[in-house]
Amino acid sequence: MATDEVRAKRRRKDRKPSSPDGAMTLFEHLREFQVRLFRAVLAILIGTAVAWPFYNVLFNKITEPFQQVVEQAKADGSTVILSLSGVTDAFNLKLQVTVVAGLVLSSPIWLYQLWRFLVPGLKGNERRWAYVFVFSATPLFVFGAFIAYLALPNLLRLLLGFTPSSVSNIINVNEYLGFVLQILVFFGIGAIIPLIFVMLNIVGVLSGRRLLKAWRWLLIGCLTFAAVATPTPDPITMLLVAAPFMAIVVVAVSLMLLNDVRRERRDRREGFGPLSDDEASRLPEQIVDPDDLHPSPLNDDIT
Repeated sequence: MATDEVRAKRRRKDRKPSSPDGAMTLFEHLREFQVRLFRAVLAILIGTAVAWPFYNVLFNKITEPFQQVVEQAKADGSTVILSLSGVTDAFNLKLQVTVVAGLVLSSPIWLYQLWRFLVPGLKGNERRWAYVFVFSATPLFVFGAFIAYLALPNLLRLLLGFTPSSVSNIINVNEYLGFVLQILVFFGIGAIIPLIFVMLNIVGVLSGRRLLKAWRWLLIGCLTFAAVATPTPDPITMLLVAAPFMAIVVVAVSLMLLNDVRRERRDRREGFGPLSDDEASRLPEQIVDPDDLHPSPLNDDIT
């Protein structure tokens, strides 16, 4: 029992800011940033070391959409190949692929460190939501990247289809890798954005009603993602790709609205609910000393 009390005192002491106004000082922010950054970089390095032996498998998966385009180009009588032009390009390519794989593998750790730095001083209940954010963001990011990976062959066929018949496409592998990573990250972040909206709603920054008013922009965003993923005139395919993103947005907005209702009920119970125009706000109760109700006798020295 005594041990639990000591641990609770230490946790309260760790959360207590040193400045009198309750805010962290600049040195404390820098120290916090240094600790979070070190942990995130260490996790990425460990993930990179784990992915290093599987480089060939990862590279074959990355270039698989391109190989589909190569086979179609051969059937059409054109030439499309990947190339390395520098002496150190092969090593740089392996390093880039494994570092990206390390980022993905260690994403739960560095996402948690990022969230703790952006929202410091989390309490027990809020820390639980931080864990929910981290372990929900990773599969959502992978889901968005997977949708982009499935759409890569169509996108490559569209872009390489503008090549004249008398010209061969000799594409540097590093340029191709950069293009693939941009598309994957773009779609991965797009899948995480609804989760970020939910977390902002939980901390009281964004309300569900405000986001619901912008439903037109949300719909345009989902359709834009689908249009980039399926650069074809087929509307059915575009809607099939947009449907998962729309479902994620609908679930996010629904959770935000439910949380708004829960917060309003809690505020009403505590007496801080929304007031009408002719209703006075409740003042905090004060303890009045009975002696203050009677005038104090005048001092004899006062004339």
